[in-house]
Amino acid sequence: MRRVAMAAGLAALLAIGGAVTLNRLDSAYPPPLDPAPLSVEVLDRDGALLRAYAASDGRWRLPADIDTLDPQFLKMLVAYEDKRFWSHPGVDMRALGRAALQLLWNGRIVSGGSTLSMQLARLIEPREARSFSAKFRQIARALQIERRLSKREILERYLTLAPYGGNLEGVRAASLAWFGKEPHRLGLEEAALLVALPQSPEARRPDRHPQMAKAARDRVLARMAGAGVIIESEVARASEAKLAGRRLPMPAYAAHLADAVVQAEPDERVHRLTISRRAQAGLEEVAARAARGLGPRVSVAMVLADAQTGAVLARVGSAGYFNATRAGWIDMSVAERSPGSTLKPFIYGLAFEEGLVMQETMIEDRPGNFSGYRPRNFDMAYQGDVSVRTALQMSLNVPAIRLLDAVGPVRLVARMRQAGVPPALPPGETPGLAIGLGGAGLTLEGLVQLYGGLANQGRVRPLHYLEGAEIAAHPPSVLTPQATWQVADILSGVAPPRDAPRLGIAYKTGTSYGYRDAWSVGYDGRHVLGVWAGRPDGGSVPGLTGYLAAAPILFEAFSRSGVGIVPFPPAPAGAIRLAASDLSFPMRRFSVSGGGFRAGAPVEPAPEIVFPPQGARIDVGLARGARVMPLALKINGGRAPFRWLANGEPLPDAYRRRRASWVPDGGGASTLTVIDAAGRSASVDVFLE
Repeated sequence: MRRVAMAAGLAALLAIGGAVTLNRLDSAYPPPLDPAPLSVEVLDRDGALLRAYAASDGRWRLPADIDTLDPQFLKMLVAYEDKRFWSHPGVDMRALGRAALQLLWNGRIVSGGSTLSMQLARLIEPREARSFSAKFRQIARALQIERRLSKREILERYLTLAPYGGNLEGVRAASLAWFGKEPHRLGLEEAALLVALPQSPEARRPDRHPQMAKAARDRVLARMAGAGVIIESEVARASEAKLAGRRLPMPAYAAHLADAVVQAEPDERVHRLTISRRAQAGLEEVAARAARGLGPRVSVAMVLADAQTGAVLARVGSAGYFNATRAGWIDMSVAERSPGSTLKPFIYGLAFEEGLVMQETMIEDRPGNFSGYRPRNFDMAYQGDVSVRTALQMSLNVPAIRLLDAVGPVRLVARMRQAGVPPALPPGETPGLAIGLGGAGLTLEGLVQLYGGLANQGRVRPLHYLEGAEIAAHPPSVLTPQATWQVADILSGVAPPRDAPRLGIAYKTGTSYGYRDAWSVGYDGRHVLGVWAGRPDGGSVPGLTGYLAAAPILFEAFSRSGVGIVPFPPAPAGAIRLAASDLSFPMRRFSVSGGGFRAGAPVEPAPEIVFPPQGARIDVGLARGARVMPLALKINGGRAPFRWLANGEPLPDAYRRRRASWVPDGGGASTLTVIDAAGRSASVDVFLE
């Protein structure tokens, strides 16, 4: 009995000593678990991969996350490689014993008995030669790994580092390269191939050794059916599936933008953008197809943005990032080019703001001399007298310059700068009338930001690409809500290009001098999309115009973007469209002299409502249950006659005096608006009780 106790004590001491020794060895020689360099990822607003970059060692290595991997693939992998993975301590003694017996019986290695933990040990500490010492080292490392990492972490690291042929490492890179998709939902035949590849990644590459790859895949399927992991009837179908015959390129959506973002933050591994991959893919396809139809050296750029937030939903820098014949590496969305006629809506908007014209005001389209500047229409023809609405819809040059001469090019440039989009002018040169026809430099990105103001009731949101960007509470304005409504009402009436569907958008086209740049910018009640087409080297493309080249791209891209058309908002208070017969006499015709002086221009200040004041709470008898009392209305300035509107409805009479009255039909919040003979307006919000 005493001897038994002594033996037991000695065994305990040896066990403790062995454990202490192993702990010291483990601490002295830890496994090299420092993470391998990973590929940089650029993701869209929903987390989908837009573009990936090879890791610093030249490998495509994307991290694996069990929660986002196909469950069937994981089940097959564990059943095929290490069926007791979730229960053993890193080494499967039963599998090792079986492998040893097979070696003795057959005189060669039939199965290695390696666990996934041992395979991870080999991946983090590779050894060229296969030997007993190498196997023992893997066993020791596997035990060490199991002490440091959870089973989930071990599996994720293995699926991040496992080789899949060439410079592909990890199941995500393999799935993208061989199947063109993330490993979320793999087909049975795809999952089987990914299980088989890491054992002999070069010998089983489906692009170089398709027969060996297919044989390995089919063996996995057969074993999984035998193990009851998949049903037998699925094996035949999956075995007949065609094998991936070539390696696909990694995703490269929004390539120019991805490059810029990665260069700006080189230490970040994951970059999240506001881009929508669906919209980006659709616009890139449209751009590539359109460029092929426009000529061998022509490129196409597009920017799609949310006007209410400034978030860029898609940005196409060229007709093909890797297309050398079209200089696809040049990002034309940020290149300064002549904007052609695309600034005309802002000229007309300023004229509406100033009360110089209304939509049915007649304006001359005849040759004019503006201090030596003699603009001509694009087709060299003239229409005579036309309405302002027609002049903008037809994009006539001379009427636009007449209005710009009246409002002043300095004011136009000031509004553009206020909106954060200053035009590029020659050094030391002041803005001239030529800016109205494209005589300045502007980027497509800047133009889309400007038009975002037209789609957002005059408020301009600076464009941004990074998720989580701060949005200013009080964005700058480029035009008043009333002026932007007038512009949208006109541009939404422009006929779509030939064979294009009516989408319910407002749009404007432009062509720069010498057929170098074709533009088209369109917007709905929320989104704005800009299109540029031309040669990146600035060469002329005969016949390249905004209406014939860029407008069809705009309509197709809007349809393919997937954003859905948002209706325009209702007219704000004070914004009305009057028939020509309802215009006051001074508003029926606009004219300027050759030197730029307006004939009959209003000299009075704009109207201002002095009573009731803005935000006032007014007792009209409703609280006492008495008869509703008339509300006095008073204004200063303006040109008679005056038209009053209450909550958007015109009062029955026009007033020549600056005093009027209104009998409300109910209480609560109300908006009062006055419009003078020059079309200028003022509004106040009051509360009646």
